[in-house]
Amino acid sequence: MRVIGIDPGLRNMGWGVVESEGARLRHVANGVCQSGTGDLSARLLGLFSQLEALVAEHRPDAAAVEQTFVNRDGAGTLKLGQARGVALLALARAGLAVGEYAPNAVKKAVVGVGHADKGQIDHMVRLQLPGCAPKGADAADALAIAICHAHHLQSAAALGRIA
Repeated sequence: MRVIGIDPGLRNMGWGVVESEGARLRHVANGVCQSGTGDLSARLLGLFSQLEALVAEHRPDAAAVEQTFVNRDGAGTLKLGQARGVALLALARAGLAVGEYAPNAVKKAVVGVGHADKGQIDHMVRLQLPGCAPKGADAADALAIAICHAHHLQSAAALGRIA
């Protein structure tokens, strides 16, 4: 099963694709979609177009997006939510069911603790995906989201076999 993870961001939207075969995970690709500056609607359209192209290229079977956290800057949180909405739309338009995970749940699944820093996430992603070189912190986060979702899907499948 091929899983794409998205770390939403207006300026930099991380993405990562992994393949899951049983308990084994393999890195496929990762990167960062960038929106540049200027008109918000044009920036969102640019992110949408890049995500559509990535989905067409990598043909994932499943998708996951990190949930938005609320910070002190209300306007920044709103813009982040809009970028997240673009990611959800691009994935839904491709016919993918989308898993959504809180940042702490992703960190706990990949690092083992819910309050890991960016360096710990990058390190654990590299350990779990040998040969992987994330193209920045946003890409490492997106790969962590994909790993988290792959584990979740594997657990759900195992529970389905038991029931």
